Amino acid sequence: MGKEPNAEFFVEKLLAAKVTFERALDCKHTEFDDLYPYMLEHPQFFWYKRYVSWSALLTIAGLCEELSFNWREHFTPQQVGYIEQRVMSAKVLDFWFEKNDSKEHAQADQK
Repeated sequence: MGKEPNAEFFVEKLLAAKVTFERALDCKHTEFDDLYPYMLEHPQFFWYKRYVSWSALLTIAGLCEELSFNWREHFTPQQVGYIEQRVMSAKVLDFWFEKNDSKEHAQADQK
């Protein structure tokens, strides 16, 4: 107790949350799967897992912002925009990794 928040600690947590969110997007194993192993058979579980990991990412990014820790440098400008908008939309799911055709991306940005 009595210690100032450590930027390195928060950035480590942020990067872990980013990895967890990206694993959830790819339907890969996360710690969340271990908490609810009986749910793996249900298709809606993967959607729920994405929302939970997105929420954790937003929470930690928000704390970093509040504490004036630089969190943006660990994300692409596009990903920073998604986090700042806070809403996990189909665009976030489709374009988080920016692998898709840039023409498709431009069309999605116009929507």
